[in-house]
Amino acid sequence: MVQPVLKWAGGKRQLLDELYSRFPEQYESYHEPFFGGGALFFDIEPRDGSINDTNPRLVNFYKQVRDQPQELIDILRSFDDPESDADESRDYTEENHKGREIKNYYYQQRALFNKRPYADEFDPLEEAALLLYLNRTCYNGLYRENSSGGFNVPIGRYANPDWVQEERIREASRVLENTEIFNTDFEYVLEYASEGDLVYFDPPYEPMSPTANFNDYSEEGFDIDDQKRLVETAKELDEQGVYVILSNSGVMYDMYDDAGFHVEIEGATRAINSDSQNRDEVDEIIATNVPESARQEAGQKSIAEF
Repeated sequence: MVQPVLKWAGGKRQLLDELYSRFPEQYESYHEPFFGGGALFFDIEPRDGSINDTNPRLVNFYKQVRDQPQELIDILRSFDDPESDADESRDYTEENHKGREIKNYYYQQRALFNKRPYADEFDPLEEAALLLYLNRTCYNGLYRENSSGGFNVPIGRYANPDWVQEERIREASRVLENTEIFNTDFEYVLEYASEGDLVYFDPPYEPMSPTANFNDYSEEGFDIDDQKRLVETAKELDEQGVYVILSNSGVMYDMYDDAGFHVEIEGATRAINSDSQNRDEVDEIIATNVPESARQEAGQKSIAEF
């Protein structure tokens, strides 16, 4: 079992047992069109397949982890404590792109990370290192972008943050070796998945209430029309003989039930919330086309490796 490299909102570590209980006894390649932190992917360590996310900086991160792990680790080792003074040899020692004061090393690195949306330039390897550094030193491990695509989470308070994550990077690189990585719409999987493959969908959740906003983790939203497209995509995959497992908020129960999927409600605790007292259990559904007779026995994780 490999640990995820990034902290990521909506992670599925607490649902792993429930997800495994819907896995088919045997499957070929594994595909995850809404990757995020990849908790399930790294836990099962699939031999091949594909992952996808619409966030280009997240996709770049995983490509660098896969292709240049040592170079990525070397850059991470060169970074300083977030509370340190800004590095005088780099840009943004006094002001960021918007003319706002740079208070310390963390905010300088945040400005450097935001070269892609604000300055229309970036170094892929450095950007990947900065993403992990910020992820491990920002407030509460959040990833949040403003309307311009700029990462805007403030500094966190950690006694001894580990932003290098060397062992996790090396293990993740090994698992990703035979995986195709995409930055596109989830419908790519209709062309890429084959009969007997397994697809796990973990989309931005449809809000449970008017004030909920689980899908606001990047500048691109995911609305009800996208949710409907996803249902249709799942149905097409089913018709192609592809195994499908999907998690979503409880309000989507009827939509997947009407589409003919096996749907059950599970409880899950939100892993990232600014108020630790408000990390309550909320209803989530798991929908699948895998019949009970074809599912793995309890405790199994992956038949694909054998």
